Amino acid sequence: QVYLKESGGDSVQAGGSLRLACAGSEYGYGSSCVGWFRQAPGKIREGVATIFTSDGDAYYSDSVKGRFTISRDNTKNIVYLQMHNLIPEDTAKYYCGAAVAEGYVCLPRAVEDFGYWGPGTQVTVSS
Repeated sequence: QVYLKESGGDSVQAGGSLRLACAGSEYGYGSSCVGWFRQAPGKIREGVATIFTSDGDAYYSDSVKGRFTISRDNTKNIVYLQMHNLIPEDTAKYYCGAAVAEGYVCLPRAVEDFGYWGPGTQVTVSS
């Protein structure tokens, strides 16, 4: 059974950094595309970054481009999200998911193509 589990969330000051980790199960991620998404209270889930685990091609939402980096370590079945220059607007619960829809698009905007959601990890950025 495929499952994903996030870790690394914390409370930080604006300008700080965090690294989130998404651990896949012993069966892997369940897809060749894994993504990080976030959801703030009262808002819909939005895509942050996605990556093809085979070749590392990565894609970012405009709101995090240049500040966040997604990467993977296939030997450990872990996908990371390195976050720098955090701002209060980054405050949200962060989830990782694997692309499961037939004909999926491995892009942050394609939230509906992802599944196998983990329980999430909270990131809080204070000003």
